[in-house]
Amino acid sequence: MFGYALRRCHSPDDAADVVAETFTIAWRRAGDLPPGDEARLWLYGVARRVLANHLRGERRHLLKTAMLRDELATAPAALPAPLEGTAVAQVFRDLPDVDRELLALVAWEGLGNAEIAKVLGCSRNAVSIRLHRARKRFARALRAAGIDQAQAVRTAHYKLEGSRL
Repeated sequence: MFGYALRRCHSPDDAADVVAETFTIAWRRAGDLPPGDEARLWLYGVARRVLANHLRGERRHLLKTAMLRDELATAPAALPAPLEGTAVAQVFRDLPDVDRELLALVAWEGLGNAEIAKVLGCSRNAVSIRLHRARKRFARALRAAGIDQAQAVRTAHYKLEGSRL
């Protein structure tokens, strides 16, 4: 079976997957397995269908990848990071991952607590509590870095929106 699959697949790993799937199907359908040498032919038939599914999936993957590549090539460039390199950005980067994720979902993605709860797979109440704590830790870190929070917010708004301070 492995030789059959190997001669038809693009890689040995793909061939091994086809063989494994073939024997998984044979094990699940052991009652359908014909007796004697007919079982080998039946396995070839199963392997043929598994291989056809594998190749269809591979073609779909290549097509989707090409479509995504084309889409990304024509997409507008990412927005500039006007706060990059600032003290505020450094304080933000120094926060724990979970705090950064929460704050970014609110500030950059514009999500509300209910939406964040769906993204994180937790309750809205849990998001409210975690977000409150993350904001407090961020404010504390800003103060510790000697950054005036009100000025930082105005500066960020000015750089992001182009409005006057």
